[in-house]
Amino acid sequence: MNKKYKFLIVASTFYPKITEGLLNGAVTELKKLKFNYDIFRVNGSLEIPVQISILLKRKKYDAVIAVGCIIRGQTDHYEFIANAITNSLLSLSVENRIPISNTVLTCSSVKQATERSSKKLNRAREAVLAAISVLKN
Repeated sequence: MNKKYKFLIVASTFYPKITEGLLNGAVTELKKLKFNYDIFRVNGSLEIPVQISILLKRKKYDAVIAVGCIIRGQTDHYEFIANAITNSLLSLSVENRIPISNTVLTCSSVKQATERSSKKLNRAREAVLAAISVLKN
C-alpha cells in the first residue's frame, strides 16, 4: 500500500476499559500500517458524531473511526441512541465522502462488550481494515 492515510479516531470515555481496549486495537493496526492518526475523546457515544463533524471542518482526514459502547438497559433509550449514532455517522460519511467506520459497540452486557474489545476479537481493528477497503477503491 503506497499512500499514507490520515485517520481520525473519536472515542467515548463512558466505559473507559472497553474504549481503551478498542483504541488499542485501532492504534495497533494503524501503527502496523504506518498511518498517521489523531485521537479525540468525548464523554458519551452520542457526542461522537458531533465531534467528528466539527473536526472534519477543521482538518483533512482520509477516514474516521468512531469508538464507543452502549450497553442495553431496561428502557428503550439504548435503541434510540444506537440508531441516532448509526444514522448520523452514515450521513457524515456520505456528506464528507470519506469512510467513517462505526465501532460503537451495542451490547447486552459489559461482559459482551469486554469480549468484543479484547485483543482476540477487537472490532476497532476490523473498523480500520473496513475503512481501508473503501479507500483502496
